Amino acid sequence: MDHAEKVDQDAVLRARAVLLESGRPSVARQVEAFRVLSAVSPLSYVPKLAEALVSYAYQEVWGRPEARTDVLAEAAAAARRIDTGDPRRTEVLVRVLDAYRSSLYALGRRAEGLAVCEEMAEAGRWGFEHGQVESAVYGHGRLVVALAEEGRHGEAADICGRSVDAERPLTPEVNSFWSMVEWAAELDAAGRYDAALEAFAELVDTTRAKLALERTSLAIQVWQLAYLARMFDAVGRRAEAAAARQEALAHLTELDLTGERRNWSNILAWWTTLFALSGRSAEPKPSAAAPGPSFGSALHQWSHDVREAYLDGLEQLEGQFTALKQDPFTPLPELIVLHRRLAVRTAVRQELRSHRILKPLRPLFDEGVALARRLAERHTLGRALTDRAMFLVAAKQYGEAHDDFREVCDLLAVPVRRLLRVGHRGRFDG
Repeated sequence: MDHAEKVDQDAVLRARAVLLESGRPSVARQVEAFRVLSAVSPLSYVPKLAEALVSYAYQEVWGRPEARTDVLAEAAAAARRIDTGDPRRTEVLVRVLDAYRSSLYALGRRAEGLAVCEEMAEAGRWGFEHGQVESAVYGHGRLVVALAEEGRHGEAADICGRSVDAERPLTPEVNSFWSMVEWAAELDAAGRYDAALEAFAELVDTTRAKLALERTSLAIQVWQLAYLARMFDAVGRRAEAAAARQEALAHLTELDLTGERRNWSNILAWWTTLFALSGRSAEPKPSAAAPGPSFGSALHQWSHDVREAYLDGLEQLEGQFTALKQDPFTPLPELIVLHRRLAVRTAVRQELRSHRILKPLRPLFDEGVALARRLAERHTLGRALTDRAMFLVAAKQYGEAHDDFREVCDLLAVPVRRLLRVGHRGRFDG
């Protein structure tokens, strides 16, 4: 045995000793040990090295983005080396690549991040073909978001459709809010409006069945029905929009009288996701050169750089709105559009910060209704009242939400040109 071989063997013995120490060694010492042992026993230690490197990146170099990305690049390289016969290969590889992807996007390295998203999707396909994961679209979720953020909505919609198709055979009620909303959102953004409406209506049907079994909340069904009515209105299907609103109003009546049928944990994300999606048309269209949020996806799924840019723009919107509000020559419709953009972004920021929304957000929604009343155009007022009603549901102010939404139903049921509010319960003259 020459000197180099002797040193290697000593390193192996020291690495094994580290792992046998009483008490758990630090993640840094684990990484060093796994680096050595993965060279001599890759089947056992390459997966452990990959996972230990991810832990090291989050625990030891979190505040140093460049260093964190370098560590996660090493973790990804290790994960790619996991033996194809290891039944956990796909799961570990996709999880490690996801951490690497997130770090790349945080640095604004979007082209590399997109390549990693595509690698995750390919790893998921391979894993499904080789029996390591149960879904043919395992690992595809991040690719949907990345494509949507660059305006590639048709491609994103196709992947979403395959994901939903993969869910359907499991049980009639398995299709989730998140997969269906994301699919409908991408179909709509791709210009496939009928398909988008059909997808969202399917979600409402699924939720209706779950509600009958008390497997979802009345609030979630109300938010979905209100959004479905909005979609029906957009394509001129007024009778169906009115029916959806009446169904939502019936649930709001129950909420006002007895509250939810059972207790639910924080469900703000359901409301915020639909509210943010409803404001997409007022935002710039995304592209590879100027990416934007993946509206319809859960907010925490947005790429770090896109989410930060979206929220950083809030201060500028606030300044613009204040300036326009003080200008007596500002057209009221322009002010209303800008105010709603401001309300949507503020709601997104608040949901990411805290579940306490009533006090910080209520003035915005009240102002939105006040501006719409000044304009006295029924569809604009109907939208502002719907926005406030859905917010009040999220804030668990069910009586006020019911009043607002009953006013919406009355308002949009008959064509009137000018409206004057008299009293608290939504009566109108004119």
